[in-house]
Amino acid sequence: MDAVALRLIFSLLLVFALWPASLVAQEKTFRLSAPDSLTETGFLKHLLPRFSLKTGIRISVVGAGDVAEASFGSEGRPVFEGAGAIWRFSHDETAHTKRFADWLGSDVGRRTIEAFKPDGTQLFSAEIRKEEVQVVVSFDGDAKLGAELSLTHCGRCHVIGEINKQNGIDSTPSFAVLRTLSNWEDRFQAFFSLNPHPAFTQIEDVTEPFDPERPSPIVPLSITLDDLEAILAYVAKVEPADLGAPIQSQ
Repeated sequence: MDAVALRLIFSLLLVFALWPASLVAQEKTFRLSAPDSLTETGFLKHLLPRFSLKTGIRISVVGAGDVAEASFGSEGRPVFEGAGAIWRFSHDETAHTKRFADWLGSDVGRRTIEAFKPDGTQLFSAEIRKEEVQVVVSFDGDAKLGAELSLTHCGRCHVIGEINKQNGIDSTPSFAVLRTLSNWEDRFQAFFSLNPHPAFTQIEDVTEPFDPERPSPIVPLSITLDDLEAILAYVAKVEPADLGAPIQSQ
């Protein structure tokens, strides 16, 4: 066998010997998308190399919205908090991204997250505060009709707005004051069961008729559930009163 043939065989053997290692190296990586607001903190330059050092999995950071196998953002499982946001991690469920997800939730990963302290200040925490859920209250009734019903039935005691601001009973809270309560919708939906309303209020198909021996002390208030829904729709549009800051005692 001549020298040329030997060199060819050697070259082929070298290619086949290196090819599997190259393939494995290419497979042990994935892309991670993250917004600039997170990248610019320097946090990822702290976090990712420490994961790669333990696992041999290299992570390439790309911009938010770029094609990636995993991402830090507003979707997925919450993993850390900082830089004014709760950061969630989503991924494609492949082996490497899943391993990173598991590492983030591990004791080592959590300690690594909290060890990022540029200038001695901890910027991120693995303890996620409970996210507040904003509930928007809405009612399907006719708010215009509700305003009329409120004036007719409730305006005898309550100030419901500018239209009767001089006619309410001083000891009775206005609708605007009631709207400042955190449970205002519960109170209005069940007003007929709250004193003094049961003594003079009738809701069709809901409340029991008055005892003939104990009639209403004032002109009865009689409405239907549809009327109540209309009143709730109106009250939902009432601007809560500005009660000012709480009184500070010394």
